[in-house]
Amino acid sequence: MTNLQKWKLLHSKMVLNHAWCQVRQDEIQLPNGRIIDDYFVNIKPEVALILPITSSKEIIFVRQYRHAVGEFFIELPAGSFDPQEESAEVAAVRELQEETGYSAQQVTKIATLYDKPSKDTNKIHLFLAENVIKSGEQKLDITEEIEVLLIPVESVRDKILKGEISVAGTVAAICLGLNFRRC
Repeated sequence: MTNLQKWKLLHSKMVLNHAWCQVRQDEIQLPNGRIIDDYFVNIKPEVALILPITSSKEIIFVRQYRHAVGEFFIELPAGSFDPQEESAEVAAVRELQEETGYSAQQVTKIATLYDKPSKDTNKIHLFLAENVIKSGEQKLDITEEIEVLLIPVESVRDKILKGEISVAGTVAAICLGLNFRRC
């Protein structure tokens, strides 16, 4: 058995409370007794991410600009949601439809992961959808400009190894989801 102990929360206050960004400043006491008065935590919404595969064994990706890094990224369809308003699965299917115009008939939960639990509060819910079909047009938010890409399953591993696909949640969903299909 381990002797690890949780940190003790002494005080907490919101230092930024905006609709798009919330930051909490915690004063904590470490198990060794040391007090840290400026431990900042990002309060983030839950994220639903979907690995959509067509019947012709192509994965549907989105390519979009990510301002924080200032680059374009190839990612799987994903978005935030409020678990009080919809389930993670419903959110994943909705994001697929909105971002790509594709629909999923059968969805399987892959995993629930934490992206950065040292500083962020949110979970990422990963789903697999097979035999997805084109069913409509994109319905993008005002901040979204998205290119839809269909990439054959057999070439995705190489794109990850070359750094062409490099977003952590996307890589995790691909690795877990493609292994999941073999079970």
